[in-house]
Amino acid sequence: MYDYYKKLPDFVEKIKSLKDLIITNIVLIGQTPAPTFKEKRRAKVFMERLAEFQVDECTTDGYRNPIGIIRGKSSGVKPPIFVMAHLDTFYEFYDRDLIFNYRIRKNSITGPGILDNSVGVAVMASLPVIIKELDLHFESDIVLAGTIQSLGKGNLRGVRHLLKTWPTPIRGGICLEGVELGRLNYYSDGMIRGEIECSISEEKGVMHKFTPNAILILNEVINEILNLRLSQRPRSTIVIGKMSGGANHGKIAYDGTLGFEIRSDSYKMVKSIYSDIKDIVEGISHENEVELNLKTISNLRAARLKFNHPLVKSASSVLEGLDIKPVSKSTESALSIFLSRKIPALTLGITHGENYYMENATMEIEPMFKGIAQVIGVLKAIDSGVCDEQQMA
Repeated sequence: MYDYYKKLPDFVEKIKSLKDLIITNIVLIGQTPAPTFKEKRRAKVFMERLAEFQVDECTTDGYRNPIGIIRGKSSGVKPPIFVMAHLDTFYEFYDRDLIFNYRIRKNSITGPGILDNSVGVAVMASLPVIIKELDLHFESDIVLAGTIQSLGKGNLRGVRHLLKTWPTPIRGGICLEGVELGRLNYYSDGMIRGEIECSISEEKGVMHKFTPNAILILNEVINEILNLRLSQRPRSTIVIGKMSGGANHGKIAYDGTLGFEIRSDSYKMVKSIYSDIKDIVEGISHENEVELNLKTISNLRAARLKFNHPLVKSASSVLEGLDIKPVSKSTESALSIFLSRKIPALTLGITHGENYYMENATMEIEPMFKGIAQVIGVLKAIDSGVCDEQQMA
């Protein structure tokens, strides 16, 4: 394995020779709309690229997650290694299902959804050709999985189903995200993402002492949430991330929605805070005679690898060997599903970028080649056995 640390800089140059192919995959996949629950067309493009690159097997699982398999020398003996990237994107531009084109410049590519997660999916689709170009061979099968229904209300259903129903043990996993190069995620906080909907009836016979305003009611909810005392151990936080409502500037808002997320390294604490918010919602609803509904959008249990796990240490060495500074923090993503099933895994970022969730999201091309080389290095680390000797706690 350690020979590959020294070869990683050379890998970067060889990967650069495939620049046109990788960019083609980014454009083909990224320009194919894939809002959550409507990933079918992107899944088809992804599978077509894998078939063209002659992976040993190309199929879908029972939940329609597209999968490509590169057979290893000890296929059936050594458990497979997973490389995974979610197919869907947050960006609402896709929901309108319009035709658009990515803008390619010398050092960047711009377009909606490119950072989350067109780059990750495209790099994964390119791996069969990259592995051949580098003349690499693996003991384990490499499973390339594009997962559907990951974001928002999708609540990671695709990856949950895939890992739950996979018929064999899994040796380890790598989750690919477009940005940020240097991220080395090996733990996930507990999380509940929720929405509070306020609806004020305009029906005859419904009397209010003062005409309520949905936006002001939700502001009252926010103020009460901000008054909650959050523990420092276990570390906990509430993020108020989204608010919408009303019809126009001069009319009282009769409806509104508030989006929030609770995070903690203790899922028990997450549930306790959620219960407190539920009490707040019920109290304000009763006192103001308005309809307030609290619902859960998605949730995750806290899970982690230890910092001294061989996979984490090996991945750090891979990044440092490419002059990439590792940065670790919690991620609320597919990683948590791997870890909750006692499968050692990491999340890696491919490149740098800006305007993450915007229509003019932009990725940098040059850092991407180091980003791909790190994926190869971590794959070789897992294949060499860094996940085999020490099981997850």
